[in-house]
Order: sequence, then structure tokens, then C-alpha cells
Amino acid sequence: MSKLRADSHDHGPWPEGYARVLLNTVDSTMAEAVRRAPNIDRPTWIMAKTQTAARGRRGRKWVVPEGNLNATLIFRPEATAVEASKRSFLAANALFQALAIYVPAEKLSLKWPNDVLLSGGKVAGILLESSGRGPFVDWLSIGIGVNLRHIPEGVTDASFTPTSLAAGGGEDVSPKDFLSTLADAYATQEAKLLRLGFGRIRDDWMSNAARLGEVITARTGREDVTGIFDSIDRDGNLVLITGTGPRAIAAADVFF
Repeated sequence: MSKLRADSHDHGPWPEGYARVLLNTVDSTMAEAVRRAPNIDRPTWIMAKTQTAARGRRGRKWVVPEGNLNATLIFRPEATAVEASKRSFLAANALFQALAIYVPAEKLSLKWPNDVLLSGGKVAGILLESSGRGPFVDWLSIGIGVNLRHIPEGVTDASFTPTSLAAGGGEDVSPKDFLSTLADAYATQEAKLLRLGFGRIRDDWMSNAARLGEVITARTGREDVTGIFDSIDRDGNLVLITGTGPRAIAAADVFF
């Protein structure tokens, strides 16, 4: 169960056509998004002050001290599951642009598939979930966690040491204000996708990619693949140049 908080819409410009729900406490904004999915009539951002059961990729625990951002965008894209999954790159681009308002952009980089790094530490993560039985998804939710003011404690299974915007020398910003900045940046990404296609989204993402052209390792769960980070293909797969040729990897944890 969640507790609804009045939404005053006084924390910066809000993109037209998007709704916003502000909560005090919820198990997770991703779970709340699923509960609200049948009734949404427009893309809706759900933000919670605190979460009691937050999680990241592959069921990992996501620690969310109060003062950090916990939010999920849920909407109904006209997209197949594969096309919907590409929204992780839109979210990453939007996060990069939003964070660059508060910290020098040269300190930021994007780690495939869905993390934002600040001076080499993980400052933000993205989690996508969708549902649908036909050719198109019924709904897509994009969960975003950003360490604004606090570095989570007790994180032992992270590929990269967590950091925070504050610890990285960034300006202090409240979760509500940051959400307004992020929502506006994400709406711009959706408009860019509509006008210019995923190729432009991909190019923008790669312009800020961490370790592009360098040797990295992708751990798929079945094997470790090491090679030169060459590109992201049109489906969003990681492309590594290995000793046996190019390898396209759809899902993995990346280490460098």
C-alpha cells in the first residue's frame, strides 16, 4: 500500500502530456506502477520519498536512502518488446542530460546497458519491465534510481562502487526538483525518437559511453566475453571485437 501526497507541480517545468504522482512511502515504485497500469491514460511518473522493497536488475537489492531519487515512468508505447527495451537508452540519455545540470558533464559517462557513472562510480541505475501478450507491449515501466545526496550503505554485490551526486561535487538538488529536470529531458528524448529514429538516440548514447574503444568484459551468466567495446548495434546489443571476431551481446554485466 502507498500513501498519496499532494502534487503541487511547483518544482520546475513539467512536460506537457505527462502526469506525476508523489508518494511518501511505497514498497517500490515499480510495483506501484504495475498496480496503476490498468488505469493510466497518459505517461505517468511515480516518485516515492522512501521505498521498503526496492530492487534493481536481476532481482538485486536497491538501497535507497531518503534524499535520493526513486521514480518510475509507466506508459503505453506502441512498440514491440524489442523496441520497448530500447527505451533504456532514452532514459540513460535523459539521465545524463539531467545530471549534467548539476555536475560537470565531463565527470559523467554511460555504462551499458543501463547505468550512469560519476567519476567512475555508479550514481544512477535504470530498470525496465513490460507486459503484453500481443505483438505490442501493454505497458512499459522505466524505474530510475539516482543517488543524489547519499551513497547507499551495505551494497556488496555492485559491479561498480556506488557514489552520489553530492559526493562527486555536484550541486544539492531535491528529488522533486531533479524529477522535473529528468522528466523534461526524457520527454525530449521521446520527441527525438519520434522525429529522428533510434539511430540518433544510439549515436547520442555512444557519444557519452564509458570505455568506448577500450577492452572490457561482459559477463552473461554463461560466459565471460572480453573484447574491444566497438559499438551498440541497431537493436541495442553490445558489440565487442574479440579474438574470434565481432560478438553482439544482448544482456550482460559489464566490467572494466
